[in-house]
Amino acid sequence: MANTNAPFGFRQYTGNGSAPTYEQVAVVIDYNASAIYFGDPVTQQSDGSYAQSASTGATPGGLGIGGIFVGCQYLSVSQKRIVWSNFWPGSDVASGNYVTGYIINDPNARFIAQTDSTGLAFPTDINATIGFAIGTGNAANGISGAYLDTTTLNTVTYYVNAPFKVVGIYQPVVAGFPGAYANGQAYDWAIVAFNNVATRNFTGA
Repeated sequence: MANTNAPFGFRQYTGNGSAPTYEQVAVVIDYNASAIYFGDPVTQQSDGSYAQSASTGATPGGLGIGGIFVGCQYLSVSQKRIVWSNFWPGSDVASGNYVTGYIINDPNARFIAQTDSTGLAFPTDINATIGFAIGTGNAANGISGAYLDTTTLNTVTYYVNAPFKVVGIYQPVVAGFPGAYANGQAYDWAIVAFNNVATRNFTGA
């Protein structure tokens, strides 16, 4: 059965904490920052706030990512109350105010993410470093559109700045469960670990 192209960002798989909050950390988001969706990689900005990360280039550079975004709270201008949301819509906070965002930056965390139309294979791609494309988030449900970009996959020269490392191919055990029905095919699901996150750096060249 063919895999469905329906990226959802980076979904918590394991970590040091426990469900449902795992090891979420509170961070600051500027009131005028662009939208950030549940499961988006985020990067710390020069002023200390966090914003949606840009897609990774073919040769990853920069300082890695700050973590994975999992929600926020803010004082809504339109609703006149504190709003808890799984995504930051990019507006609805008074000028000069801040949004409290929540991210996962535990260096031991594992995430499930969908691949692109090339897919990943077991065991060939295990331990390779890989980047992501940020995709388009869904404003209706707040879910990220980010996915693993196989054009950034490197099984030989492990880029120190690559944000993720492939640690497994996810295979659902429940019949009919949506996701990676066949590894090595388009849009399968992979299990990834942080390779370069603000709290730790793993594999170098």
